[in-house]
Amino acid sequence: MTPRRNARATVRPARAGRPTRGRRRALGQHFLRDEGIARRIVELLRPGLSDLVVEIGPGEGALTGLLAAAGRLVALEVDPTLAARLRERFQGAAHVEVLEADAIRYDYAGLAELRPDPAGRVLVVGNLPYSVGTAILAALLTAGPAIARVASMEMALMLQREVAERVAAAPGSRAYGSLSVLSQLAAEVRVAFSVPPGAFRPPPQVDSAVIHLRVLAAPPVAVADPDHFRAVVLAAFSQRRKNLANALGSGLGLPVERLRGRLTGIGIDPARRAETLSLADFARLAEALPGA
Repeated sequence: MTPRRNARATVRPARAGRPTRGRRRALGQHFLRDEGIARRIVELLRPGLSDLVVEIGPGEGALTGLLAAAGRLVALEVDPTLAARLRERFQGAAHVEVLEADAIRYDYAGLAELRPDPAGRVLVVGNLPYSVGTAILAALLTAGPAIARVASMEMALMLQREVAERVAAAPGSRAYGSLSVLSQLAAEVRVAFSVPPGAFRPPPQVDSAVIHLRVLAAPPVAVADPDHFRAVVLAAFSQRRKNLANALGSGLGLPVERLRGRLTGIGIDPARRAETLSLADFARLAEALPGA
């Protein structure tokens, strides 16, 4: 059997050397066991021989064998036992690399350089642990725009359904918040499909969902200072029950009366709540607030 055929192995759970139940709980691991769901996730991106795929948290390899159809696959697994087992499984596939690595701290900035073909895409796939899913997403979206200026970048990520809905939420919805705004500043986002607890071993107590993201080379609205924009967004949502002027005053330590004047001056009602503001509104708000 050639290395390439070996790399296309179908979904197969590991049998021996599994982490203990306590270890899995500490890592927030719920292993995907549904082959149909695995194929649906991979189908969202359709990796090819020109593409680099980065898999986050491969676990027992339910997705890894399918993703190895790409020209190059880098799998990031924090659990040393699982990483070792995956290396053994793919030892005959030179284009598959399994790294024992923390996906929150991994340096994603150079991913475009790892593509097997300069015309290829950078694809990221992961069944993210609930406990650190948003932190991993933030790391990816921080590095993503720079990658997208060089190569097309897409992601298919599994998260707790509530979190996935927050990432993709539109203004005016209850789920819309700072995570929505900051994610959509860097990528086009949609919830692709939901995943029931029974698709995992052990089953989690909540539903999951897969989001599909197309990372943008530039934000959809003009943002002069991303750090300042982030600070304004976080402040605006810091006290959701308060109106915008009061929330910003508390979050940024600025006089509320001065904020009311600034907001009125850019055509935003100070009595509105943060969840009613669009990306464009937040961009105008951030531009108006320096030195407020």
